[in-house]
Amino acid sequence: MPDFNVGLIDILVLGGYLVLARLIPLWLTGAQEDADDFFLGGRNFVWPLIGFSLFATNMSGSSFVGLAGAGYNQGVSVYNYEWSAAVILIFFIFFILPFYLRSGVYTMPEFLEKRFDYRSRRVFSGINLFFNMFIDAAGALYAGALVFVLLFDVPLWAAVAGLAGLAAIISIFGGLEAVVISDTMQAVMLILGGSIVAVAAYGQLPSWQAVIDTAGAESLSVFKPADDPNMPWPGLFTGVLVVGTYFWTTNQLIVQRTLGARTMNHGRWGSIFAGFLKLPVLFFMILPGTMALVLYPDLSNPDMVFPVLVFDLLPVGLSGLVLAALVAAITSSIDSILNSASTLVTMDFVEPLYPDLSDRGIVLTGQVATGVALLVAILWAPQIRQFESLWGYLQSCLSYTTPPIVTTFVGGIFWARANRHGAFATLLLGVGLGAVFFVMNEIIGVFAIQFLYAAGISLVMSVLVLVGVSLATAPPPAEKTDELTWDVRYWHAETEELKALAWWQNYRYHSVLLVLCTAVILYFFA
Repeated sequence: MPDFNVGLIDILVLGGYLVLARLIPLWLTGAQEDADDFFLGGRNFVWPLIGFSLFATNMSGSSFVGLAGAGYNQGVSVYNYEWSAAVILIFFIFFILPFYLRSGVYTMPEFLEKRFDYRSRRVFSGINLFFNMFIDAAGALYAGALVFVLLFDVPLWAAVAGLAGLAAIISIFGGLEAVVISDTMQAVMLILGGSIVAVAAYGQLPSWQAVIDTAGAESLSVFKPADDPNMPWPGLFTGVLVVGTYFWTTNQLIVQRTLGARTMNHGRWGSIFAGFLKLPVLFFMILPGTMALVLYPDLSNPDMVFPVLVFDLLPVGLSGLVLAALVAAITSSIDSILNSASTLVTMDFVEPLYPDLSDRGIVLTGQVATGVALLVAILWAPQIRQFESLWGYLQSCLSYTTPPIVTTFVGGIFWARANRHGAFATLLLGVGLGAVFFVMNEIIGVFAIQFLYAAGISLVMSVLVLVGVSLATAPPPAEKTDELTWDVRYWHAETEELKALAWWQNYRYHSVLLVLCTAVILYFFA
């Protein structure tokens, strides 16, 4: 094990970056007094900002630490979560995003109210808030805190609180525009820091064959047997794509960036750009963990792979730069999560109760909600240490509880007969039973079902509830479906609109290129 001593130069590099990463976004955006500006950046984001922000928000501290740990513990099969995001984002921009932007909503729950009723809005908003605080924010804080506990010998709770405070500065005072600018800076740091570690790890290997011999050829394959405990190949369809569809198409934390797009095309281009940014994650986040099997074969905790690589392989200064990249990953996720939580509380609960509240009052409410969400995440984050690994905690939680959400959104957009009673029953029963199933299967051990298969079971049950309840009750009125359900006429209308654009501006060509790039990588790691 390396000596986790942080030199003065490392501290100066880290401190300098932290100051700049807080000051620059706040200086560029100024104080936010308008609700549209605070929660959606004035709906004026261009595609590079959207793409970088989507990537940085997704690549949180939990991903930085968790993906390397998963690469060490189970090989490159965890990459299925990354490449599948590219495919899901294509589905998103073709079939889902247009309805969100046309409806002019602030939140995903608000869209459910337009399509179904206020009950679904309240329930889903509560679910989203729970995920934001107990899964997204807590996971990111815990990941970063692990590293700071090692480096500075501070209590876990103190490291969690310190990182949370750094993130809160942007989200409380700057709003979504400052968050997106900050995310863009963090994304560059993420890619730079991960690449430095990957090159350093590869440089220490005697040969690539040593990785194959140590990890085994099967560890370098994305696709695993059906009985694999971590990533069975059927689980791609029963779990990975389901959880990914929730995350990239219905999660307020992610979709909020595209809701602030200047135009439909900027929303689409930004999403495609994020898909391209996800593909090289295999090389600078996952493979370094797998390569570490050769260099450090006896690590007891896979989540420590990343800090071990940083402080054993990098010289003073560079280790500080990569540490700054890790802090960038954590804070870019936390400030995004906090802004998402404040938007949900304010727009889904407070604003409907107090419709005459001024813009300043709405923004102030959002700032207070940010602080409360932060406190909850700080209190819960230390509890994650009870799970075997960070990545296992994140993915198993989502596998049980997100299929009903996916069923409600996708079913509502593609099936006009889905009604408000079916949606409400699916969300309430599906997520509630999923939580019970999670406790019985993952904690108590009553069952022994792999969590990606459990996601498939949950999806089937959710579809049955939505279809059964909807067919047993009255069909929805026309105003709930006419402009909010997909019809082939939209495809023909967009085809005509795209003729006015140059071919290199056509999102359909971008999508084909993204699919081809994904296929090439999968071919070499099949």
